[in-house]
Amino acid sequence: MKQYNLDKILKKLKKELDDDRFRHTLGVMYTSAALAMRYGADLNHAQTAGLLHDCAKCIPNDKKIKLCEKYGLPMTSIEKQAPFLLHAKLGAYLADKIYDVSDPDILGAIEWHTTGRPGMTLLEKIVYLADYIEPNRWKAQNLPEIRAMAFRDIDMAVYMTLRDTLAYLQSGSGEVDTMTQEAFDFYDTVMKNRVEKQ
Repeated sequence: MKQYNLDKILKKLKKELDDDRFRHTLGVMYTSAALAMRYGADLNHAQTAGLLHDCAKCIPNDKKIKLCEKYGLPMTSIEKQAPFLLHAKLGAYLADKIYDVSDPDILGAIEWHTTGRPGMTLLEKIVYLADYIEPNRWKAQNLPEIRAMAFRDIDMAVYMTLRDTLAYLQSGSGEVDTMTQEAFDFYDTVMKNRVEKQ
């Protein structure tokens, strides 16, 4: 399994992000590492995905749309209305082309870290949660409970995060991406099936 040079990525990335985003990125990298140690995922891959998850975040929104068009990346109507959502799929593309990270699991973790998706891989769950619970985050509802759950039951933590994200978005705080709803429906079924088996 290929291991990536984190120092090299870090130096290049620091030039692309503002100070707040860079601080958040380090938090996601360290939290991804902690979760990887807890669940037995590849540590280097978790750190790499955590480092690069927001590599396209500081690109202006109109430029995000133009770059997605240029590189042939599909955009949903929601993404066109809320182009900040494009940073995830654009980030996965740039991680491959600019940072030479070709591992599909890492690229998937970058692509799905904002919306989640049904049936996420372990690494995708790790980066999705790390983005939500890293130490610099403080606004989200139920954050202490989700932080604790993330180290006890990763699927339950993913479910709780999706639930709270949807509740926040549906309260009028932002656009609801259809993939977030699909991811919630999937993990809601996973949790219900688990209860039925008990």
